[in-house]
Amino acid sequence: MQRVGFYPGSFDPITNGHLDIIHRALALVDRLVIGVGAHHSKSGLFSPSERLSLLKSCVEAEGNQGQIDLVTFDGLVVDAMRDHGARIMIRGLRDTTDYNYEMQMAGMNTTMAEDTQVVFLPASPSVRHIAASLVRQIAVLGGDITPFVPGNVAVAVAAKIKERT
Repeated sequence: MQRVGFYPGSFDPITNGHLDIIHRALALVDRLVIGVGAHHSKSGLFSPSERLSLLKSCVEAEGNQGQIDLVTFDGLVVDAMRDHGARIMIRGLRDTTDYNYEMQMAGMNTTMAEDTQVVFLPASPSVRHIAASLVRQIAVLGGDITPFVPGNVAVAVAAKIKERT
């Protein structure tokens, strides 16, 4: 039986922290489905299709595209998991704040889908401090985000911010 993992998130923008979790999750599953949340009530920096495109270029640069599927979803994570044959949900943790929130979500998700296993992966120390929301704030204020995101993402963020001003 193939072990299929599902790593959901907004990925707005994708960060080196996200890539760290993706890389480490690949050691645990045979196939990893990365689900880009397309919540219509939230207005992000990038559209879901733009986030998917950025993710695709990052995955291709890492050379893991054979093990990874990229999808968008706009409903419950557990439904998206089922739709893609996954039973393992991958979640990254940076600190205890993430842990407390993720434990609540794990309880809710495993109640809705009892066959779901939630796996928490602690972020590597070198990327533990990175949050996409902070990356967006730094970029909007004209700061250098290159230590926190892949080069192509930094370029895309700068272009998107310039487009909006």
